[in-house]
Amino acid sequence: MRKCLVIGAGLAGATAARLLADRGEKVHVIEKREHPGGNCYDEKTNAGVTVHKYGPHIFHTNMTDVWQFCQRFSRFNLYQHRVLSYVDGQLLPFPINRDTVCRLFGVEMGIRDVESFLADEVARSSYREPPENFKDAVISQVGTYLYDKFFHNYTRKQWSADPETLSAEIAGRIPIRSNRDDRYFTDLYQGLPEHGYTAMIESMLDHPSITIEFNTDYFLARSEFDKPGKYDLKVYTGELDKFFDEAYGRLEYRSVKFEFRTVDQEVFQPAAVVNYPNDYDFTRITEFKHMTMEKSKKTELCLEYPSAQGIPSYVVLNQENIGKRQAYLDHVNDLEEQGKALFVGRLAEYRYYNMDQVIASVMNKLK
Repeated sequence: MRKCLVIGAGLAGATAARLLADRGEKVHVIEKREHPGGNCYDEKTNAGVTVHKYGPHIFHTNMTDVWQFCQRFSRFNLYQHRVLSYVDGQLLPFPINRDTVCRLFGVEMGIRDVESFLADEVARSSYREPPENFKDAVISQVGTYLYDKFFHNYTRKQWSADPETLSAEIAGRIPIRSNRDDRYFTDLYQGLPEHGYTAMIESMLDHPSITIEFNTDYFLARSEFDKPGKYDLKVYTGELDKFFDEAYGRLEYRSVKFEFRTVDQEVFQPAAVVNYPNDYDFTRITEFKHMTMEKSKKTELCLEYPSAQGIPSYVVLNQENIGKRQAYLDHVNDLEEQGKALFVGRLAEYRYYNMDQVIASVMNKLK
C-alpha cells in the first residue's frame, strides 16, 4: 500500500484520490480552500437555486468510461446547454448555425445555402492557412464579418489580448453549424449532477482510505509534506509554474470576477447563458435554474468580468506561454517517469481542458 498525497480537492484531485483509493492506496488530500470542488464548487442559495460559484460548468462527453465513472457518484439531469449571443440588438443562437445566419441577415436559407454562404464569406476574407492563431482559425470557418460580430470583441474582453496572439487551439472548442441544431454541445452524454458538483465530488472523496485537510496550503508547509519517505506519490493539481518556483518564467492565467444577483422574477432570460460580445464590460450572464432545472419564484444570475487578478480559471495559450509550458512539462515528464509525482488538471498541465478531459487525463496517467 502506497502513501499518496493529493494536492487539491477539485475535480482532478478528487478523481485521482478515488482511483488511487479504489486500488488500495492510502490517500491524503489537502485543499487550500475551506471546501471541496475547486472551481466546480456550487451551493444552494436562499432562493432555492444552486449556483456555480466560479462560473457555469456543464458536463458533456463522448467518452463512455468517463461518463460511467461519474455515474458512480451522482445521477445527472438531462440538461442540454444552449447559449444566445446579443448582437445588433438581437439574441441569436451561438454557436453560429442556420438560424443565426438567417436572422442576422434577414433572409431564409436552407442548409446548402448556409454552407455556400459561409464558404463565400471565408473566400472573401484574409487569413493564414493553416491557421496560425485564434483569429485565423475562426475566420477560416465563418469569414471576417461573422468573426467581427461574434468573436473579436468577446475574445478581447475574455483574454485582454489581441486574438492574433492567442493559439488556434482555443478556437477548436467552437463549433460552426449549417443546420438548426442550437445545442452548444453535441456530445452523447450531457447534463449536470442532480445534487450539484460539490455533492458529487464529496461522494468521490467518501472512502475509508481517503483523508482530507481543508484550509491547508501545500506551499505554506511544503517542507513538511516533502519530507523524504512521507509519501510515495504526489498528485499535483495547482498552477504548473508555481510548483517549480517559476524556474522557467511565470505562466499567465486569466481569472474572472463574478457578480451574483438574486432577481425577484421566475425567469430573467430565455437561455442559461447569454453572451455579450460587443456591449458592456461583462462577457456573459448565466441564469442557473435553466441548467439545474430547479423551481423557484426568484432566479439567480451571475455576471462575469474577466480579470488578470484572482483565482486562476483559464490558461492563456499564446506562443510565449506555450514555450514555457514545454520547458515545465519536460521536467514533469521526468518526475512522472520516476513514479514520484503526477500532474493532472487544467492548471497543472496548463491546458484548456473540459471537465471530461480532466477526468480522462487522470485515468490515463493512473493506468
